[in-house]
Parts: sequence; C-alpha cells; structure tokens
Amino acid sequence: MKIEKLTDNKIRIIMNIQDIEKNTNDIQSFFNNVMDSQSLFLDILKKAEKEVDFHTEGCKLLIEAFSTLEDVVVFTITKFSPNENNTINTYTSLTNDSKRKVIVKRKASTPAFENAIYEFDNFDCFCDFCNSVSKIENLNIDKLSKKILLYNYQNKFFLIFKDINFKHKYVHKIFNILSEFSKLKSFSANFEYKLIEHGKIYIKNNAISKGIQYFV
Repeated sequence: MKIEKLTDNKIRIIMNIQDIEKNTNDIQSFFNNVMDSQSLFLDILKKAEKEVDFHTEGCKLLIEAFSTLEDVVVFTITKFSPNENNTINTYTSLTNDSKRKVIVKRKASTPAFENAIYEFDNFDCFCDFCNSVSKIENLNIDKLSKKILLYNYQNKFFLIFKDINFKHKYVHKIFNILSEFSKLKSFSANFEYKLIEHGKIYIKNNAISKGIQYFV
C-alpha cells in the first residue's frame, strides 16, 4: 500500500488486489457495498494519519476508486469540514467511528459510447495526462480514436474523442489514466457545436500524440 498526500484535504492510496483481499473475502462486494469495506477504510485512515498527517476526525469523506489492468486499485479520499458547502448530500456512516461519514463512488473509466468529451481544469492537467500515457510501451495512441481534438473554452480544456476504438489494446488503461486528470462530460452535439463555435481549437487532431510530442 502506498499513500500520497495530494493536498491538505486530499490523499491518494494505491493498493494491489492482494492488499484488498487480505481485508475482504469478495473483491466485488468491496466495491458494491460500502458496509463491507468499513474495516479496510478505517485502517487506511489510521495509517494516513501516521504517515502523511491526514486527520479526518469530524469530517465528511468522499472516496473515489477505480481499478487498472495491472490489478492495482487507486483510491482518492477527499475530506470536507462539517460546515463546508459542497454538492455531496448522501453519506453512509462508518461504524466504530460515528464522527466520520463516507460515500464510496467507483469511477466510470471507459466511456460507454463511441464519442466522448473529457474536461481538464487547465492545460497542465492535459500535459500531466500525456506524460503518464507516454510511459505505456507500444502505445499506438492514434489508433485509439478516429479523431482526438483539444479545445479551450471558458478557461477549461476539452478533449473530444470521435469513433473510439474499443478493441484498442490499451483502451481501458488509457481511459483509467484519463479519469485521474479529467472528468467525463455528457457528450451532446449541442455542446460539441458550442466548443466549435465559441471555443478555441488547440490541437486539431491526434491531440494526445501531439501533446506527448511537444509537451512531454
């Protein structure tokens, strides 16, 4: 298990499947039922307090999780103060610690449709994504999608995929990495038109391979 402190309010935990199976008999129930995961999360939080000084007493927690092709599970834990306004309004109490409340959400890593739009907070996030993807050997990224374009709109960056090739060797791995640096938006022709009409095109095609070529 590896614990990384991202900000004062957020940490990342990287675990392999064996780490999780030590604490639960059924890996699937771990993701599907937060009550089956309480013991493991409490142990993680105690370990995070000691290793990276991440204290969660009296806080609400959002836990996001996804798995990779290498049998690695990545958790991102964000804490909110009790009086902090946020969009989360449903929590599940952890037994043995009534002051901590948590919701576990498994990220959708691979889009369900052929076209997709991902939103980056800034250009650096896009570059960080390109840097991470560039480490995959024999990537052949241009075969991932017929068109991959990058737009700037209202101080955000949007990566558009047209005709995704779900047979690509690394399709799940690439989108798992992408979900760490951006968020999937609902694809619609109207929003795509808004980007074309009012946004600024940064990379017309092969945006990921060009990002790797020029910014990594």
